[in-house]
Amino acid sequence: ISPALVQWSFLLCGSLGFVLLWQAAKLIDRLWWHPRRLERALRAQGLHGTSYRFLVGDVVDYERRSKAAPSRSMPLRCHNIAPLVAPLLHDIVREHGKACISWFGPYPKVTISDPDLTKEVMSNKFGHFEKLKFPALSRLLAGGVATYEGEQWVKHKRILNPAFHLEKLKLMMPAFSTCCQELVSRWTLSLGSDGTYEVDACPEFQRLSGDVISRTAFGSNYAEGARIFQLQSVQTPRLLARVKKIIIPGYLSLPTKNNRRMSEINNEIESILLNLIRKRMQAMQEGENTKNDLLGLMLESNMRGTDENGQCISGMTIDEVVEECKLFYFAGTETTSILLTWTMVILSMHPEWQDRAREEVLGLFGKNKIEHEGFARLKTV
Repeated sequence: ISPALVQWSFLLCGSLGFVLLWQAAKLIDRLWWHPRRLERALRAQGLHGTSYRFLVGDVVDYERRSKAAPSRSMPLRCHNIAPLVAPLLHDIVREHGKACISWFGPYPKVTISDPDLTKEVMSNKFGHFEKLKFPALSRLLAGGVATYEGEQWVKHKRILNPAFHLEKLKLMMPAFSTCCQELVSRWTLSLGSDGTYEVDACPEFQRLSGDVISRTAFGSNYAEGARIFQLQSVQTPRLLARVKKIIIPGYLSLPTKNNRRMSEINNEIESILLNLIRKRMQAMQEGENTKNDLLGLMLESNMRGTDENGQCISGMTIDEVVEECKLFYFAGTETTSILLTWTMVILSMHPEWQDRAREEVLGLFGKNKIEHEGFARLKTV
């Protein structure tokens, strides 16, 4: 073997070893030293909470406590759901205060349960509050304005805001009414000979909120949006079941059977949304008035250079529109359907309030459709 070849081999092995050591040092810093520095900085600001544990943080405790919680019972008419819904977080807040630290893997999370601080965060218009960042997770579930910060968050908020103005919401009333009538009609047709029918309210309200979102936000009907809801309902538990592994760097990129299936689900969701977007863009090019819903506003942003206040903005890309659609379907359906279901539970706990609310609605509107102007008079409801 020539001396030159030996030298080259030595240099190559040395370079490779240096690169591996460099990457190992970066990984150790990311998984140990950086979280520890952040923990010291947060504690120096007066925040308290759990201590960082290498790689996993509080994830193992979170999973263990969440599995054990449903086995505990709740007294009838009790509203104290926090210990069952979020047992670990509930105990951390109780022990460490209304602004406290917990850990999602190597990432610190500051939880705020103080109403004044919460109001400050939620009403902030600049998007300066940092959010946990899991790009692979956001890609498979939903990204959009919920994951953005800073100028990107401000831009998307400006584009989306007009969809929630009072005048726009008034235009949605007929769609709300139609969706609710269809739900009640379906229940009525299911009544047995004794005039009763047992309903599992949660999936019914998931379908209702999904139908409303499809019609009011995207100008489609439930049949077109049903496949998206179905796919997202499969995707979410797949991700949650692997919450411990998500924190491992690069795990969601591994070609496991579950990861491949989650990618297939995401690709199908995006394909359906792209088809919906293409149809809407064609309608807009043909001169149809499609600016009254969320999708129309997002696509219109690509055709103009200013927002509602006359400020110059760049529009959303098609990929960004897809992400906002995924987020709106996912977040809107879940939150609204759960709120409606819990409302039914509480009305069942307190039938006297059912009677009062029913009397108020019938007294003000009779059998007529409810108009927007009448909402202000519904004090009990």
